[in-house]
Amino acid sequence: MTVTRYFALLEIPQGLPQPSQFAIREEALSDLAPNEVRIRNRWLSVDPYMRGRMSGVTTYVEPYALGEPMSGGAVGEVIASRHPHFQQGDRVRHMAGWRDVAQLPGEEVEPLPKFDVPEQAYLGVLGMPGMTAWTGLNLIAELQPRQRVLVSAASGAVGSLAVQLAKAADCHVVGVAGSPAKCDWLESMGVKAVNYRNKDVDALTQALHEASPEGYDIYYENVGGPLLEAALANLRDHARIAICGMIDRYNATGPSGGPGNLNQLLFRKARMEGFIVGEHWSHYQSFLEQVAPDVEREAIRYRETVVEGLEQMPDAFLKLFSGENEGKMLVRLP
Repeated sequence: MTVTRYFALLEIPQGLPQPSQFAIREEALSDLAPNEVRIRNRWLSVDPYMRGRMSGVTTYVEPYALGEPMSGGAVGEVIASRHPHFQQGDRVRHMAGWRDVAQLPGEEVEPLPKFDVPEQAYLGVLGMPGMTAWTGLNLIAELQPRQRVLVSAASGAVGSLAVQLAKAADCHVVGVAGSPAKCDWLESMGVKAVNYRNKDVDALTQALHEASPEGYDIYYENVGGPLLEAALANLRDHARIAICGMIDRYNATGPSGGPGNLNQLLFRKARMEGFIVGEHWSHYQSFLEQVAPDVEREAIRYRETVVEGLEQMPDAFLKLFSGENEGKMLVRLP
């Protein structure tokens, strides 16, 4: 008999989730049905979007059901299969994370691509975060060479690739991050870094202006809040804002005022568009073909924050909201 250990959400958080609102449970897995596979997870993805699934409200994805196994991206090894396309030992990616052993239909599992990269890269730089960066710049913001690009959360899993893709297009790139160490890392790649800590809207507006006095053609938005208002104040004519996240609001307990200068979209003839990367997944192969060779030869740099053990999954998740992670947050299982 094979047993899986998984996390369940016990109650809907108000504000920042608390560790006591998560619980590990065990369940004996049934025998494999035809076309099912059983996977021992090796890497679990930890992502900010998961906070939205804890709200009890359906957005672009269903919320987590209280008391039931949570889910998220994972990479693991097939340990048993009744599906013709998967054999024992295959390394695969799927969405049955937050647990150590997954059992699901083979149609919900995909083999890892065959690039010479660490397998966990398919949860980060070559996974959903990397695809999000590429999609926002190329399909939503329509990046062109030698433009002026601003990226928020620029040392995170999404932003760190976005700044490098923009640099590769010979753009002037400004990245916003929250510590001297993160800013130093951005500067080491030729990105002009702005530290947002202890800056109000006026100070942020001035800092962004000093980093690019001519303004910005593209703002890649991960954050919202005061930074969005500061970015709006620095747009160039016909600028594009691609919104993939609003982490400033994920743990909010009430409404907040929006930017006081949305009229800049009108004055600058600018466009602001949100997107969900899953709706663009048909372009994933194009993304891989462009980005994966550069990751293989280390022309694209990426960082990971790795936490050990399934029990640490809630702690790893909560660290996303205090900015303790550098790059992609991952949990490694034995």
